[in-house]
Amino acid sequence: MLFSLSPRAARRLYIFASLFLLLDFYAIYTRYGPHHHSNGLLYSLNGRIPSDCPAMPLLSEIVLVLKTGVTEAHDKLPIHRNTTLRCIPNYIVWSDFSEEIADIPVHDVLFNESLTLQQLPDFKLYTKVQTHGRDALTPTDLSDEISTPFGKSNPGWKLDKWKFIPMIEHTYAQNPDAKWYIFMEADTYIMWPNMLSWLSKLDATKPWYLGNQMQIRNVIFAHGGSGFVLSKPAMEAATRLLSEKRAYWDSITREEWAGDCVLGILLKEAGISLTWTWPMLQLAPPKELDNFASNYGRTPWCYPAVSFHHLKPREIRELNWLDRLWSIEGAPLLYRDVFWQLVRPKMTEEPAKNWDNQAGEEKKIVRSLEECRQLCEEDTHCLQYAMKIDGMCAIGRDARLGEKRKGFTSGWILDRIDATANTLGSCTTPKWILK
Repeated sequence: MLFSLSPRAARRLYIFASLFLLLDFYAIYTRYGPHHHSNGLLYSLNGRIPSDCPAMPLLSEIVLVLKTGVTEAHDKLPIHRNTTLRCIPNYIVWSDFSEEIADIPVHDVLFNESLTLQQLPDFKLYTKVQTHGRDALTPTDLSDEISTPFGKSNPGWKLDKWKFIPMIEHTYAQNPDAKWYIFMEADTYIMWPNMLSWLSKLDATKPWYLGNQMQIRNVIFAHGGSGFVLSKPAMEAATRLLSEKRAYWDSITREEWAGDCVLGILLKEAGISLTWTWPMLQLAPPKELDNFASNYGRTPWCYPAVSFHHLKPREIRELNWLDRLWSIEGAPLLYRDVFWQLVRPKMTEEPAKNWDNQAGEEKKIVRSLEECRQLCEEDTHCLQYAMKIDGMCAIGRDARLGEKRKGFTSGWILDRIDATANTLGSCTTPKWILK
């Protein structure tokens, strides 16, 4: 069901959706023509913007930088070919290994790092693949882990922190004339109409550092996975500082465990403060978000959705579908819309077996799911419940979709969820973060 649209507009959107799905299916089995260099290492997928891309003039003034790694690129990068990168005239993909994946050129960002750095334990993976190629990767190298407050411990993640500083240097050296530099990772998706509408409201001649705020000790920095944005003056200041004492910044990187934190330290020393952009830039996918709650004095509901992180390829495809669908009407895609279109329709009347909706408040061990539901109904603010594999009943005063999890059963109190959503309203005026 489409909300807040006239019947005529809804029909137009559904027609477009059908056509898009057919075109998207076709694109999977076909390939565009050969690549063309647009400026040094910067590329577009076929040298021009496809005719069905929405008109977004600011695109010519941005450079998209996608960071990935040899251990994940084959799994995570191909989906971006016909989604994220399709309408972008200037982009570059940095990794720790040069190759081509799904017609996307991938470049080694560590190619001129010192031999001293390459002898560090963090660089074992790098030296191995440079010497023996991708076939040298082991199951341990390729294994993924759940993120913790202190990151991960696999070889690819340990190497990743070393990419941030050279990524800034090499990107700016390749194209020093862009107004905006947008950085993302391979499991991130950017809603381009919203991103460009947002940037058009900001003064690109000022040193902007836009990102989802994170903190380690006293360092406030932009979370890399949520995506972050630097204006040209910010890039200039950062690269100038790097050129003056690069060895110092290598020593900072060695001491820190997160490369995005190092970048935050660099920009702070350059005199550039982070502009906090939550909830527009998100570190989670839609299925994990609580669109009703407030953080930092902001409720996501009426804010434009600009990025999501920790996405699977199918989730990127789904967001791309919604993004293109919404661009027909020209209105910003808000978190309200993401909730109604992608989250709420998947919340079922009947409890979902082998599903964890991330209800977080554990109550007690129960004998049945019905008893768990009753515990939720007794709390007038409870919107969802879940019975865990050990019989523990958890309730939630938020409305999250969640994901598959063996042994869990989840349910939602849909009338309460709908009533809460309707209370939040229709958002006649989008809330942009502009300072």
